[in-house]
Amino acid sequence: MKNYSICFMGFFFLFFFSLFNLFLMIYFLMNNMVIFLEWELISFNSMSVVMSVLLDWMSLMFMMFVSLISSSVIYYSKSYMSSELNLNRFVILVLLFILSMILLIISPNIISILLGWDGLGLVSYCLVIYYQNWKSFNAGMLTALSNRIGDVFILMVISWMMNYGSWNYIFYLNFFNNDFQMMIIGGMIIIAAMTKSAQIPFSSWLPAAMAAPTPVSALVHSSTLVTAGVYLLIRFNNLLLETFFLKLLLVLSGLTMFMAGVSANYEFDLKKIIALSTLSQLGLMMSILSMGLPDLAFFHLLTHAMFKALLFMCAGVVIHMMNDNQDIRFMGCLSFYIPLTSLCFNISNLALCGIPFLAGFYSKDLILEMVSMSNLNMLIFYLYYFSTGLTMFYTIRLLMYLMINDYNLLSIYNLYDEDYVMLKSMFMLLFMSIIIGSFLSWMIFSYPYMVYLPMNLKLMVIYVILGGFMGGYFISNMSINSINKFKNTYNLSLFLCTMWFMPYLSTYGLSYYCLNFSNNLMKNIDMGWSELYSGQGMLQVIKNYSIFNMYMQMNNLKIYLFSFILWMMFIFILFIIMV
Repeated sequence: MKNYSICFMGFFFLFFFSLFNLFLMIYFLMNNMVIFLEWELISFNSMSVVMSVLLDWMSLMFMMFVSLISSSVIYYSKSYMSSELNLNRFVILVLLFILSMILLIISPNIISILLGWDGLGLVSYCLVIYYQNWKSFNAGMLTALSNRIGDVFILMVISWMMNYGSWNYIFYLNFFNNDFQMMIIGGMIIIAAMTKSAQIPFSSWLPAAMAAPTPVSALVHSSTLVTAGVYLLIRFNNLLLETFFLKLLLVLSGLTMFMAGVSANYEFDLKKIIALSTLSQLGLMMSILSMGLPDLAFFHLLTHAMFKALLFMCAGVVIHMMNDNQDIRFMGCLSFYIPLTSLCFNISNLALCGIPFLAGFYSKDLILEMVSMSNLNMLIFYLYYFSTGLTMFYTIRLLMYLMINDYNLLSIYNLYDEDYVMLKSMFMLLFMSIIIGSFLSWMIFSYPYMVYLPMNLKLMVIYVILGGFMGGYFISNMSINSINKFKNTYNLSLFLCTMWFMPYLSTYGLSYYCLNFSNNLMKNIDMGWSELYSGQGMLQVIKNYSIFNMYMQMNNLKIYLFSFILWMMFIFILFIIMV
């Protein structure tokens, strides 16, 4: 009999922790309170390394969401990972991950941020390689190496901030807007956030990380790890305004949003479609953040976390039912066989599309209206609206393949919707996905945004959604004869479905050449010349002297006499020469 006590303990602790954070957050928000705690660890040369904690409404709200999603994921894992021999190890890894995330959320100090940031990278690597096979290993290495780039930039920020006498970046945000050094720090922070949130050119690790178990994908790759970069930029937002890097981020995040939407329409792996959808929404958060609207980015971050975690959990149930098969071409007609899971799946998908009065509508609609009001060029405007249409496009395609088309896997099958442990955890997130948008909209924005648009621009969102709906419906119903007409576009399809060749660039460019170069460097420098002229070289010289000395000592008296006579002759000759 397997011991599930750790699952129940983790679930209850995290659930009540989220409730505690909810009440605390409401109290802080109503009274406009901030608590800042500092604990000095070490001090040297007027530099002090301190452990800092910042508790305000934003950190408490994010902690509440992280702990609520984590509690339902751990409860869900009780059933999903029931055949796992080392269930305790899995739950402990998830809890370590949550601890790292909370450390990152409450840190206003760049050193304590690094602890949480590195903890996220390390534990996510352990979770991605959890199923120990070659695919998981390669995905884990790509994830770890991509995230290490961001870690290096955070370390460079720490070393650069020694010029200021403290690593509490929160004190500097409002004073150094035009300072060149702070602009460099801002650029490094943006690159670090881009690696963690998988923006172009670091996007390929996020779909590869789907090799992890589905509960991990629901927690790590929807609501916590990938949003850490967005959260960091929200905290640093005052520093980054009016810098060149923010304009560059706007273009790159818009392209990420577009690229992920196009690639999701070519993909047939269920989890990878949802991962590319996450990538598209991350691009949306980053782009609205680079326009100087951090509250709106935070709003979308929270609403997206809810329905995307639910979407991953529903996908996990479907994969379980399909004998661990993830190809959507073998699925179909699921709404007849697993109606409750299909209900959760459809509602979370509609929330993702921004259907009115679900969670995603409140944030996405407001974002698109603010974009329509902003002074942006045509490229960014089209990237926003076209990417929104693509979201609807791949969602309808997914629903057609999963819910409406015929079942294509086996002639004898056993689909059942009676795994109540999974259903309970999913219904908790379903309830939140429905109500959380309106709840947050009046909680985060104490005053409403003034939106003033002409009628056609106001209805543009509806036009785009209807266009995406029609496109997804027609493409899903397209016969094989119609698809054959597109054979000539094979190269274009290959380019689009492989995320603009980004995985090849990451694996061959980042991993193969960089690792080969570092291997040659290690062999020639570290284990070559530097060894010859330092440790190994000195060892050889001392060894030769000691062998000669031992030979002299171990031999007979004639050698001593002979060497003594030689030394005396040498001294006598020197004496004569000097005289």
